[in-house]
Amino acid sequence: MKILIVEDNMILCGMIEKWLHKAGYEVLTAIDEPGARKILKKNEISLVLGDVRLPEGDGISLLEWMIRSGMEIPFIVMTDYACITDAVRAIKLGAKDYLQKPVHQEQLLELMHSMLKSPVIVRKERSFVERTSEAARKTSSLARRVAPSDLSVMILGPSGSGKEIIAQMIHRYSDRRNKPFVAVNCGAVSVNLLESEFFGAVKGAYTGAIADRKGYFETANGGTLFLDEVGNMPYSMQILLLRVLQEKEYTSVGSDKVKHTDVRIISATNEDMKKAVQEGRFREDLYYRLAELEILQPPLKDCKEDILPLADFFLKENVERIRILRKGFTDSAIQVMLSYDWPGNVRELSAKVKRAVIIANDTLLDVCDLGLDNVDCSDSLEIHVIQEKERIRNLLDKNHGNISRTAIELGCSRTALYKKMKKLGI
Repeated sequence: MKILIVEDNMILCGMIEKWLHKAGYEVLTAIDEPGARKILKKNEISLVLGDVRLPEGDGISLLEWMIRSGMEIPFIVMTDYACITDAVRAIKLGAKDYLQKPVHQEQLLELMHSMLKSPVIVRKERSFVERTSEAARKTSSLARRVAPSDLSVMILGPSGSGKEIIAQMIHRYSDRRNKPFVAVNCGAVSVNLLESEFFGAVKGAYTGAIADRKGYFETANGGTLFLDEVGNMPYSMQILLLRVLQEKEYTSVGSDKVKHTDVRIISATNEDMKKAVQEGRFREDLYYRLAELEILQPPLKDCKEDILPLADFFLKENVERIRILRKGFTDSAIQVMLSYDWPGNVRELSAKVKRAVIIANDTLLDVCDLGLDNVDCSDSLEIHVIQEKERIRNLLDKNHGNISRTAIELGCSRTALYKKMKKLGI
C-alpha cells in the first residue's frame, strides 16, 4: 500500500515515514499542495496524510481538489491545537479523521489500520467499558474465565461488534499480559507474501528482501496472536498455520534454521465457520484447533443497555483528545440512539459520536450531529428547540432571572445566552 505524506516539516515527515516503512507501507512525500497533486496523478495512493498548513496551498484545498477529481482516497488531516477549526472543516468536507500534533506512532498506526484494514499492528493496552447488558456480561465473564488457560479461542459475531475488545480482554487477564498482543487482519495479508508475513524472511530470500524481517509469530512470541477475519484466510495459509500449531516450530523464508514459537492464538470471524468447513473453504482440522472454545459477541441491537454507557465513553474519549467543551447528549439524541438498530454495531456508534463531537455547534450533541443513516433529524431538531427553550426558562426561574448564574449552568457565556434567548424568543 502506498501512503502519501504531505508535510513541510522535514523532521516530522521523516519520523512518520520511518514509522510507516517499519509497519510495511510504501511511502511517498510532498512538501506542498502542487507536489502532492503531481504524486496523486501518477500513483495509486491508498491514503493521504496531510498537514492543514503548507507553504504553498493547504490540506483543505488539496482535499477539495481530490474530491472534484473523483479521488475517493481516505484523507487524514494533521493539525495543531490552534488550527482545530480547520480540522473540523476538513471532516465536514469528507476527510476520514484527523490527528493532533504532536503525532503519536501508536495512534497513527491504529487509525490507519482501521481505515485500510492493514494486516498487522502491535496493540498497547487500551481502556474498556464495563458493559451491563446480560448478553455482554456473559461474554465478558466467559472471556475472563478462559483467560488464565492457553485454550485457543474463536470469537464469533457480526462486524464491528467489538470482537477484538474481547480478545484484548482475554490477553489482559492472562499470564501473557506483559508480552505483545499482535492483531493480524487475515483478509488483508498479501497472498504472494503469506509465508514471509507470518514466519519472517532472511535478507535476499526474495526480490525486495533487503534485510532480515520478523514475521507475526516472532513479533508475538510469548504473547497473543489475534487472527481477525480468520474465515478469510487463504487455504494455502491454513495448511501452513496448522503445521505450526501442531509442531510449535517454523522456519523463516530463505532460512533452514528452526525457530520455536510460544504464542496463544485467538481468532475472530463473522463467518458461519461450520458452513465454511462443510463447503470446503476452511479446513476442519484447523477449525477445531482454533475453536477449542467459542465465544459469541452479540450485536449492539441486542444489548440496548450498553448503548448509552458506550456513547458516554466515546464522548469523553474524544473530548479529552480534542479538548473541546461537550457535556452530553440531548434527550432526543438519547431516544434516537436507543431506538436505532446500529447495523455497524459498536464501531458505528464510536464513529458517529466522534463525528458529532467534532461538528456539533452546542455543548449537547443532537440527532443531526450524529448523522445516522435513514434518520430524519428535522422532527428531532424541532423537539430539541422546544426542550432547550423550556430548559433555559426553568433555569432562569430557578435562578430568579440571574443571567450570569444561568449561563454558567448552561456552560456558555452571558453574551451567548442572550443571543440564544433572542433566537428562541425568550
